[in-house]
Amino acid sequence: MFTNNFDPIAIQIFTLEIRWYSLAYILGILIGWIVSKKFLITNESIKEKFDDYITYIILAIIVGGRLGYVLFYNLNYYSKNLVDILKIWQGGMSFHGGLIGIILITIWFAKKNNHNSFYYLDVISIVAPIGIFLGRISNFINSELYGTVTNIPWGVKFIKVDDLYRHPSQLYEATFEGLILFLILIYFKKKGFLNLPGMISGIFLTFYSLFRFVIEFFREPDEQLGYLIYNFTMGQIISLMFFIIGIYLITTKYEIKKKD
Repeated sequence: MFTNNFDPIAIQIFTLEIRWYSLAYILGILIGWIVSKKFLITNESIKEKFDDYITYIILAIIVGGRLGYVLFYNLNYYSKNLVDILKIWQGGMSFHGGLIGIILITIWFAKKNNHNSFYYLDVISIVAPIGIFLGRISNFINSELYGTVTNIPWGVKFIKVDDLYRHPSQLYEATFEGLILFLILIYFKKKGFLNLPGMISGIFLTFYSLFRFVIEFFREPDEQLGYLIYNFTMGQIISLMFFIIGIYLITTKYEIKKKD
């Protein structure tokens, strides 16, 4: 068993603090940006616009992630403390909120430039697991989004939380939603599915949602919400919705491919 007592601050220069979570966001976006332009985008028109697109993506992740957390996970508190919504540095971001933000901004950006929005979404889907992996590692370092109590040999005691050994659910998510999902998407990319706009996005939504749904059984639910319908967490309920969307995309795009 392992004891987690990591410092969430990666670099400190006098009063300036740079946290692991901030570095995860920066590195995830930077690596995804480079990989997309060097290895994934073949359409020159989209490649020319991609730098501008990334700027909007950063805003979509921050605004969507924050509003998603407010609406999905802590609406009761923030409805009474509206100013606190702006205090992002205090924590509280939702992956699904960021995902919705990315989808909406992509639809707008693609329409503005007369492109198919799925061209952008498919590329982002392939590199997204890089950011997810780094984000979950930083969650582990920060002792947040920790797992349920367990006596398994690889259980982790999060000193900042309590004296109990818990599932390192952050590392489960980093492995499956990050590393394994990335390898799955690269496999389908090599099979030519990037040439069928929307298919990669569907595969991403399906597998991410499946992994997230299962791993949530080993993760402590949000304290302010607990378990909801049928003892599912909010994360599981939202994941089910996106899983259905993912399956729909895969089946519809597959039917188009068959007709071709």
